[in-house]
Amino acid sequence: MQYETVIGLEIHAQLSTETKMFCGCSAKFGSEPNTQTCPVCIGMPGVLPVMNKKAIEYVVRTGLALNCNISSYSRFARKNYFYPDLPKGYQISQYELPLCEGGYVEINLNGGSKKIRLTRIHLEEDAGKNIHDGAGSESLVDLNRAGVPLMEIVTEPDISSPREAVEFMKRLRAIVRCIGVCDGNMEQGSLRCDANISVRPAGQEEFGVKTEIKNMNSFRFVEKALDYEIRRQTAALREGKRIIQETRLWNADRGITESMRSKEEAHDYRYFPDPDLMPVELDGSWLETIREAIPELPHVRRARFISQYHLPEQDADTLTADMATAEWFEEAVRLGGDPKVVSNWTRGELARLLNEDNRQIEDCLLKPEYLVGMLKLIDNGTISGKIAKTVFEEMYKTGREAGDIVKEKGLVQISDEAGIGAVVDEVLDKHPEEVKRYRAGEAKLMGFFVGQVMKKTKGKANPRIVNELLRKRLG
Repeated sequence: MQYETVIGLEIHAQLSTETKMFCGCSAKFGSEPNTQTCPVCIGMPGVLPVMNKKAIEYVVRTGLALNCNISSYSRFARKNYFYPDLPKGYQISQYELPLCEGGYVEINLNGGSKKIRLTRIHLEEDAGKNIHDGAGSESLVDLNRAGVPLMEIVTEPDISSPREAVEFMKRLRAIVRCIGVCDGNMEQGSLRCDANISVRPAGQEEFGVKTEIKNMNSFRFVEKALDYEIRRQTAALREGKRIIQETRLWNADRGITESMRSKEEAHDYRYFPDPDLMPVELDGSWLETIREAIPELPHVRRARFISQYHLPEQDADTLTADMATAEWFEEAVRLGGDPKVVSNWTRGELARLLNEDNRQIEDCLLKPEYLVGMLKLIDNGTISGKIAKTVFEEMYKTGREAGDIVKEKGLVQISDEAGIGAVVDEVLDKHPEEVKRYRAGEAKLMGFFVGQVMKKTKGKANPRIVNELLRKRLG
């Protein structure tokens, strides 16, 4: 029997506000434990929450970018449960009246497109963090994160494969980063993904029993965890076993999902409207102001890069995944760089160096105009493509222009035929056996000869002239 997969995602995005959702404490990540707290976010008796307008604006901005219906009237509710990292004994969230409903994200996969529908987007506060260091019988609680504004994005069960789930996550991450509402850092937990997954016989309308997977903090882990869970459930059904509705964790070290807790019935959180918070009523003119401020979205920019600059889809996908990278690329093109050549350097050498330094492109010393200047030196024959890599890396490290680096380090390309010819003769005289083999038909040795010449000239010889002279000498 053939089986098919049904997946729905719940995405928690930490909003990039300066302060928490209902108090003035900093929402910055990475501070010393319990240094960003106050009576409001640690749940002291008698304190009152005050809504963060910027957080509401960010959720509305996201809803507009994701084609949602924005509710003119919404309200906050108390979600009641007890856990050590929830000091009030309840979480302020939204229930029956969220800020955004409906909407969709369109993904591209295997040459086609698919709309993943959204159920809702609502706003809530984060809980604290329990720390289990294994050093003893006690656990610690850090409440710095308690009260940080979270946006929860819930999809319909429209996803049918791990690849689609990853593609959705990538597209969503690109959008929230582009519109400036979330930094999308999965490792730090500012973008977190839970997945509800079930398997059913192909063609069956009724859903299978679902499991929920938590603890996925990278695209790679999302794909691996879902793939494992599909195989696990499919194997169980083929053996006639019953799937248990439960919450499972992804164990990255073992490459498996593991049972965390049974979830046979939905929790009764006893939601009720928060009596300390007034309903949210949105003004139409304010909505239009937010709508007008939304920048060109990644999928729109992707389509434009393909049509305007004639870039391959893979290039456009990479360049538009990050707004700052897209702007860096486009500035270099505006200054005269060939789009495909600029794309190659941006996606290749620049991405490699940024990744090695764990640095963002907006913090990079190498400016778009420096790359364009270096490309002109290649075009006019001043430097070779090989030397350009050295120059590029030096520009990246120092923030200096290509011309200054070439002059200081004596990297000007050698284009003197007589000088290069002498080196070619020297190489051929030194390798008579290889010359015989080449003339006997072993054409691949041309690369060996070119390499020897470039080595002797420290990469400065003009490759075109080197190849021409070698062909003439070897006949």
